[in-house]
Amino acid sequence: MSAGPETPINRIEEELRHQAGLMPEKLALVAGKESFSYQDVLGHAADFAYKLVSIGVTPGDRVTVFLEKTPEAVVACYGIWLAGGILVPAHEGLHARQLSYILQHSDSKLLISNDRKLARLGSDIPNNIISLNFSLPTTPSQSATSYPLRNGAGEPAAIMYTSGSTGLPKGILIGHDNLLAGARIVSEYLELREDERIISILPFSFDYGLNQLLTSVHVGATLFLQRSHLPADICRTLQHESITGMAAVPPLWIQLLADMSPFKQLEFPKLRYITNTGGVFPVGAVKQYRRLLPHVRIYLMYGLSEAFRSAYLPPDEVDRRPDSMGKAIPETLIHVIKDGRECKPGEIGELVHRGPTVARGYWRDPEATARVFRPAPDPDGESSETAVYSGDYVRKDSDGFLYFVGRRDTMIKTQGFRVSPDEVEELILASGLVSEVAAHGQPDSVAGAAIAVHVVPKESSTFSKATLLDFCRKEMPRHMVPKSLWVHESLPRTATGKIDRKFLAL
Repeated sequence: MSAGPETPINRIEEELRHQAGLMPEKLALVAGKESFSYQDVLGHAADFAYKLVSIGVTPGDRVTVFLEKTPEAVVACYGIWLAGGILVPAHEGLHARQLSYILQHSDSKLLISNDRKLARLGSDIPNNIISLNFSLPTTPSQSATSYPLRNGAGEPAAIMYTSGSTGLPKGILIGHDNLLAGARIVSEYLELREDERIISILPFSFDYGLNQLLTSVHVGATLFLQRSHLPADICRTLQHESITGMAAVPPLWIQLLADMSPFKQLEFPKLRYITNTGGVFPVGAVKQYRRLLPHVRIYLMYGLSEAFRSAYLPPDEVDRRPDSMGKAIPETLIHVIKDGRECKPGEIGELVHRGPTVARGYWRDPEATARVFRPAPDPDGESSETAVYSGDYVRKDSDGFLYFVGRRDTMIKTQGFRVSPDEVEELILASGLVSEVAAHGQPDSVAGAAIAVHVVPKESSTFSKATLLDFCRKEMPRHMVPKSLWVHESLPRTATGKIDRKFLAL
């Protein structure tokens, strides 16, 4: 928008109020046959904020949203922020065990969901959590103008749960200023405009999924909520809705190129840009998309949840460097560090990110926060700025372009999700069918990595792989269910007595 706000925006919900004031009738949200103007979304969010306050939500309270990709989910996010709460978005595919952990770890006061999802959860939700069935009325009644502007750039806005390198999922505490910076920066380098028509495939529990919503509001664009991930349905939306921008995880980009997908037989003249998230965009797929969509700008990107987005490759560099992560996003510095010093071109080191998107740390985990969020590299030793030490090994060429090498830890990145082997192992042990278990990732052409599991049965004579996999399907989200399962009499050990996971992964 060319006209800036009269009052400086320092909270994320103020961007929605700003756009609703400038162009109240502009289409903000489309979900199937439903559509909502900016004023509609703001009014529904205000109604919901009043409801939250009436049942006791106060500034700083955590509120978990467990909904499908629907207008209710969008309204819930902005309603929580208008009420001063902290959003805790939970992936819609979670089972009761994982959701209960998030609710308890975040100390959420309220769970926002719907009757169908709440019924599926049964009695597994903690008794101290208020569950609220949420559906939108036909028309909103509030305009949100009665809510005062609050200082809050540094206040927490969200806790995003993501699996760490060890243990159970960590909650990343994100400030209003982090979300505003992410929306501003991505809008800048993607050159987003008011007339964009963006398809929203990624869940709002993913940092980039939430960012798509926020960048859409930032520039006054229209967001199309896509529930189905079937290639034919996505192609239909791209064509019928004249979509201009799309982001997806690498497995989906690969599936769109499959023989059963109609993507290669269709044309998308309105599509202006595509981007990746949740893993490396395979070079072969990048080249195919360049041939199929010569008019489309491809932005290859790298990010980590603790700082949202770190680097991007400008579209005019894609043909020359299709395997590169690019350079630092605007307003950001990326260091490649080894033994406390900046690496030379070609030398491998750890990627360290500093800039306005760096999160506040891990919720209720000061030890992990101290390990990952540390003072930025400074040759004079006087820096007070906090940086994120990613644990990712990269190298930089002589022109300053970055290339991913690998991870320092054992994270499994599958289907766009980061999965901790520890979490998989803990769930499988809970089955009571095995005495030992070890999990690791193995290369997979579609998922990026697939989860492989090695187990020692408690009772070999009665053990069944099918029974264990049935347990996994019942207790785990789909992306966590093992693709491969090996049965052993015993698991190999290192010299210190630990399970030798590296040997098992060979």
